[in-house]
Amino acid sequence: MGWQSRTRTLQVFDTELSADTVEWCPLPQWSHVLACGTYQLQKGDDKTEEDSTAPNRIGRLYLFHCNPQPSFIPPLTETQRIDTPAILDLKWCHVPISERPLLGMATASGEIQLYKLMEPQQGTCGLECELRAELGPDRLALSLDWSTGRGESSDVRVVSSDSTGSLTVLSLGEASLTALCQWKAHDFEAWISAFSYWDTQIVYSGGDDCKLKGWDLRMGPSSPTFTSKRHTMGVCSIHSNPHREHILATGSYDENVLLWDERNMKQPLSETAVGGGVWRLKWHPSQEHLLLAACMHNDFHILHCQKAMEGQDAPCPVLASYILHNSLAYGADWSRLPLSNSMPPSPQEPPQTSIGLTQSTGHLRIQYESPTASFDTSLEDDSGQYIPDHTCLLPEKSPVPDPFTSPDRDAQSLSCLMATCSFYDHMMHIWRWDWSPEKEKMPSEPAPSS
Repeated sequence: MGWQSRTRTLQVFDTELSADTVEWCPLPQWSHVLACGTYQLQKGDDKTEEDSTAPNRIGRLYLFHCNPQPSFIPPLTETQRIDTPAILDLKWCHVPISERPLLGMATASGEIQLYKLMEPQQGTCGLECELRAELGPDRLALSLDWSTGRGESSDVRVVSSDSTGSLTVLSLGEASLTALCQWKAHDFEAWISAFSYWDTQIVYSGGDDCKLKGWDLRMGPSSPTFTSKRHTMGVCSIHSNPHREHILATGSYDENVLLWDERNMKQPLSETAVGGGVWRLKWHPSQEHLLLAACMHNDFHILHCQKAMEGQDAPCPVLASYILHNSLAYGADWSRLPLSNSMPPSPQEPPQTSIGLTQSTGHLRIQYESPTASFDTSLEDDSGQYIPDHTCLLPEKSPVPDPFTSPDRDAQSLSCLMATCSFYDHMMHIWRWDWSPEKEKMPSEPAPSS
């Protein structure tokens, strides 16, 4: 049986400042709430040395209400905007704190800021800054992750990485956000930090020194539990699978998504070339095999990871791609809002029965700009050769696999609401992905004999 994969744009929103992070609230009562963060580099008018070395980084936090029911009305309504320092990362806590949702924000001012979602009498949700903690002077907070990925509400902690290469673990108290420990983890920018959701004493980090590292907080941060150089360029995305124990996904400027078994970090389970630097990875809220990748110069892709997770050493097939952004693909997230399966395919976006990434026939010089504007990464060597040589191994088009494993899979379909954002064109898109079995054609009746 074949399967159809459709993407359909529902709404496009201009964030005015460069957009780099989007996050749907994971709590069921507030799953209609979406946050978007922006980052804008402003250089001073005066051509002084101080202005040239200390650019002003501004941001804005947007809050939206979403009603995705089929209609001619755009599903997204802006409910709040807050001017802030430039935002590098946003993450909602996976459990309510004091019965309210809590949004964490990593800022260019070197702070982790926590915003509580309030519901005034008029019924419109709004964010209020609740707590903040400084990571240290002369640094940008680059990422954060909560220890609550599997719904554990005891000992709530946050891990953050910053532009000095340091990691900080913070504990959330009743009225405080307190640093428990901080240590130098990477030689250059520590782009990403993440908890193992199955053992929250384990923290992972990735840096611009091309290293992926693990840390056991029980042993202290004096030395990592492992250091992997399997990625060949800066490691900028890590996400622990909340549904499948020991499974970890990592991404890099080297344009590869690697899947790992946390019990053996010497060799990845699989390697998938996605044709662009992998800035963010997000596992699906309920389907353990589906992984969303924001691939910078090469759009957004949904990967199917079942075979890799079962130990079959093969790239993860691409189930769907969303290619309508016109700039760097940075922010991406799955919504938990339920959707009807009645949405027709757009005439401009025909059904896709198979999707793959194919090798480009030409050569395009790619220069990645750091979102902190602190460095550029050229993907060419001195002789002009394209550095990520895996592009010749991009998976060819193949039948799209069935992502479901239940006995009733022939009757199943899946509809997902997505939010993605891109940088220089300052755009956020709301779109849906529909995955359904193809209807079998009835055999034609034989012509009656004369």
